[in-house]
Amino acid sequence: MINSLFSSARERRLWTALLIVLAAIYATLAHAPAIAAMLRERNSLTATIFLVSLWSLVVIAIFFIRGRPGRAEIAVGIGILIVYLMAWLRIGIATPEERTHLFEYSLVAALVHEALLERRANGRRVPAPALLALIISVLLGWLDEGIQSLLPNRVYDNIDVLFNALAATMIIGSRWLLSFVGRIVRARRGKS
Repeated sequence: MINSLFSSARERRLWTALLIVLAAIYATLAHAPAIAAMLRERNSLTATIFLVSLWSLVVIAIFFIRGRPGRAEIAVGIGILIVYLMAWLRIGIATPEERTHLFEYSLVAALVHEALLERRANGRRVPAPALLALIISVLLGWLDEGIQSLLPNRVYDNIDVLFNALAATMIIGSRWLLSFVGRIVRARRGKS
């Protein structure tokens, strides 16, 4: 029965990876303020979050690259990285801890999107995978805030829900743009 839930072993691995990422995010919700305070005390909070965020982007890029990217895809990828870094730096109303939402939910949305694309590629019906991935990711981010509202040292924050939605939108849009550029490059190569 479990095998009938998934269209392939890869899809199962993607959903499993998503569950692991969500478990890590949700499991640290109660301890995040204490961890942030400890890092802030050592004057290393911003640097640590920046490095973890950069690592997350590298993981996303490596995990989801298909084939060997050409110069156009690399240029677009670098542009996307710059947009992410500028967004990270320019979100002025956010504390360093809140900025992690940008990368946590980018990874969540990328995993959901990739799992849905894998499912569709294997013949299962998946209407509008990008939109469906966005909806699922936003709901998972909303669940994150719902869990926080139940914890004694945390609060529900609509701004965080928006950060989660922004992160999901950015990564799904980025993946769509990279795919679009790849199709154009392949089409041009085919004409040559």
